[in-house]
Amino acid sequence: MPATSSSVGSGAAGAAIFADSDSRKYRYFDPKGQRATHYEDMTVDVQPDPERYLIQDWIISFADGKGAYVKQNTAAQSSNWHAFRAPDQEWERTHYQRQSKIETMVQSVINNARKSGAPKTFDKAWIKILQTQLGAWKHAEFGLGTSLMQAQRYGYTQMINNATLTNSSYKLRLAQDITLYLAEIGMDLPGWDDELGKTAWLEDNNWQGTREAVETIMGATDYLEQYFAINIVFEPLVGEAFRSGFLMQIAAANHDFITPAVISAAEADYERNLANTIDLMHMLANDEKHGAANKKLFQGWVKKHGALADKAAIGLQPIWSMPHSKPVAFSDVRAKSEERIDQILGELGLKR
Repeated sequence: MPATSSSVGSGAAGAAIFADSDSRKYRYFDPKGQRATHYEDMTVDVQPDPERYLIQDWIISFADGKGAYVKQNTAAQSSNWHAFRAPDQEWERTHYQRQSKIETMVQSVINNARKSGAPKTFDKAWIKILQTQLGAWKHAEFGLGTSLMQAQRYGYTQMINNATLTNSSYKLRLAQDITLYLAEIGMDLPGWDDELGKTAWLEDNNWQGTREAVETIMGATDYLEQYFAINIVFEPLVGEAFRSGFLMQIAAANHDFITPAVISAAEADYERNLANTIDLMHMLANDEKHGAANKKLFQGWVKKHGALADKAAIGLQPIWSMPHSKPVAFSDVRAKSEERIDQILGELGLKR
């Protein structure tokens, strides 16, 4: 292990030997590969850590004496929090670029669809479903995005914070996309009611299980529990089931080719977020010192949030019977969801 300024008690030039301390690259970390990626250069050690370089301890502390970031913000433990690298290697610039491309695509789809009069060809029952059910789902996405936005504040390293914050950004973008999409096609459809989604989210029995699951995640005080619950549990059992198993598979059969295009980016978002989450949780579950304790902790989170996600998914079952054309059965979608989460948990050595 290379010496750090903290271990030698000095921050003077030449007092410690770091990775590349003998070169002009000024890099103070060990890259995951042979060479540091642009993502690592822009992310690793951007967030300070007194155990690595801040010999004077935290520059800013709270009134209770705690530093700006503390390991106790999660019950999970790690021998080296700085070892995590997000598989998607997303940092500020690449994130903005990807979000911009998605927004351009979504707006282009909506504009072209409206110019061709496509919303007016939707099945009448499907129009009601979009107003009510898709209108309700945007609140779930917003709630999860808000939860992750709060969670990222407490991540101990910039790499963890980046992965959590980009996840939040994707969720909030989708909630915004759905809101704008429904508002725009609503201008072409007589009798459109933008309030039906909100009413369903607050009052419809079909949605109260989902609302309970989302609000429980929002109320969690452990930031990694929030991150874990969303991507490892809620998304495969509820999120994918509704987006892919309902909207994207049933829309076309009801003369709607627009909604799948608007929603499609969310599925790619989830694959990236899932990969990031699995890598982080796998690192913690296999930690030489804390792995067993972390697995026990994660298993508790699976039990807690899995029960709520199951309740949420089953509560949404009646929605599959609402369209006139029903090419996909809820039972088939549910079976795929259960297979999906079992596969995800298996990668972490966990079970339902």
